[in-house]
Parts: sequence; C-alpha cells; structure tokens
Amino acid sequence: MMTTTIPEVRNHYPVLLSELISIINPQYGGTFIDCTFGQGGYTKKILDFADTKVIALDRDEDSSKKALEIKEKYEDRFLFKNIKFSQIKNLKLKNENIKGVMFDLGYSYTQIKDPKKGLSFETIGELNMKMGINEFSAKEAINILDEKELAQIFKYFGEEKDSNRIAHNIVEDRATRKITTEELVRIIESSKRKKNQKTHSATKVFQALRIFVNKEISELIYGLINAAKVVKKDGVIAVVTFHSLEDKIVKYFFKSLSENKSVSRYIPKNEEKVNLFRSISKKPITPSAKEIKENPPSRSAKLRYVIKKEDSYEFETDILEKFDYLIKVENFSKKL
Repeated sequence: MMTTTIPEVRNHYPVLLSELISIINPQYGGTFIDCTFGQGGYTKKILDFADTKVIALDRDEDSSKKALEIKEKYEDRFLFKNIKFSQIKNLKLKNENIKGVMFDLGYSYTQIKDPKKGLSFETIGELNMKMGINEFSAKEAINILDEKELAQIFKYFGEEKDSNRIAHNIVEDRATRKITTEELVRIIESSKRKKNQKTHSATKVFQALRIFVNKEISELIYGLINAAKVVKKDGVIAVVTFHSLEDKIVKYFFKSLSENKSVSRYIPKNEEKVNLFRSISKKPITPSAKEIKENPPSRSAKLRYVIKKEDSYEFETDILEKFDYLIKVENFSKKL
C-alpha cells in the first residue's frame, strides 16, 4: 500500500473525499461503516450530515486516540472498534440500516512516519511493519523464511523484477548478521540491475513486506465478502486502492458479482444467476489534477464502487479460488 498524505504535512489527507461522499449520499441518512478509520477523514465528513451514524474500524490501536475525539462530539452517532475489517460480520448489525461500507487502503502520514511501525525504508533500526493485531513482524520474515519464499513474496506482492537476486543476497547476508532496515535497503540497492530515477529502489520490496506481514490479501478478500453480506439493498461498497494488486482483487470481485456469466439458453429464467451488485462504471474514479497537485501520492488512487441489488446475506463467489496463488504465498507465514 502507499501513503495517502502530503509529504511534510502532518494532517491526514482523505483521498477522493468529495467523490466518495457523492457516491454514498449520507445526506439521506443511514449507518455507514468506515473500515479503515485512520485519522477519521471519511468519518468526520459523513457525521456532518445530521441523520447519519458511523461504525469505524481500524486494526491500528493508535487510531483510537482520534476516535475518542470524535466520540466526544458525536457520542450517540459514532462507534469505534479496534478490529480488522475482515471481522465486520462479527459486529452486531441486525438493527442497523447499513447504507455504505468504505475502504481506504492507503497508509496515513502518521503511520508511515512512525519509527515504531517501521513501515518506511527511511526508518532507522529494527524491521517491524506490524499495523496491529499481528502474528509476526518483517524482521522475522526476513531473517527466517528461505530464499525461494522471500523471492515469491517480493515478486507477487511487490512486482519486483529483481526478486530472486534480492532474496539470494538477503539470505547470504543474514548468515553473518541480523537484517535491519538500513541493511535491507543496502542489499536491495546493491541487487538492482537497473535503477528507477522516479522511485526508490526499496519501494517494491517494502510494499511486499507490508502486504505479507499484515496479510493484506486475505484481509481484503474477506473484507469484501463480509461487506457484501452486511450492506443493505441499495447500499454502496466503495474501495480506494493504491496499487495494481489491490485494484485487481477489487475489480474482479465487483465485476464477477455484477455481470451474468455465460448461461445456457435452455436453463429456465428462474434458475439463472441473479447479480448481487449493480456496477455504474467499469472504469475507476481517479483524483483530479487539483487533488494530485495538493497531494502528489494520491495520483495512484483508484476508487471503485458497486450498489447492492438484492437484500441477500448468502451468495456464491470464486474470489478465493481466483487468487489462491496469492493466498499460498501469504501462507508462508505459518513458518513464523
């Protein structure tokens, strides 16, 4: 994932905020689930509308500080839970009119710059990358997993072309020393065949490690599945992604449940598949030139959304099978 904030600015910048608000229509009231509360950018805007309620989720315990501020102002209309968004179906929502579920998959400025989290290649010291409710850190992954496993993590989660060379050099170096953030950056830079002038050499490997440590593939897949269960008819699921892997998963899930797959003309009409979603556009919404100028990292953001057509809790999806090859890479974590 990428940061969604302006460098050297300490306030979180909620990406595509006005576009999101126009999609979910909070002016008509209802309950909304902000699955990635962070610094509360989306939540605060939704609560500006009188008849709304927000249930906010975040795995990062540090987000609870901002949540307390909002709770003081909107005591009866705001609830915060320090849980992963894949656990959304465990919430008690029977009496809630869920009109929208939102995901902003970017990291905030405060998270990126927090040395304790160790998310950035600019961090000094021990590798971490844990966002909360984690089983292991990047330090354990780098120092324990074998060369083939590390190479696959870098290849599939970071789309790193030099994944094999980097993994080989990590394994060689760790035989004599523990790999710190600075040491990992040095290994990556010395392993790259061709330097990219626009992005830091370590960007893709650090992205891959963040995805692996936080199990972001299965987290996103189960988050989407469970969001589709809890949102009511005519409600919206909206997702802002920041790299191609996330967008590929979201695009497939939305498309597969919005389009009729080839069905025999001999099958009775009442047995044909009923689409769960209505998709308004095949193309994602992207930031305006003005927003990109104000917040350059937003340039990679893509907003996709669907509207639920049926008030159904049960449905069939093959998304886990479709991305099984990524889940298998994620499962290297069982060794840690």
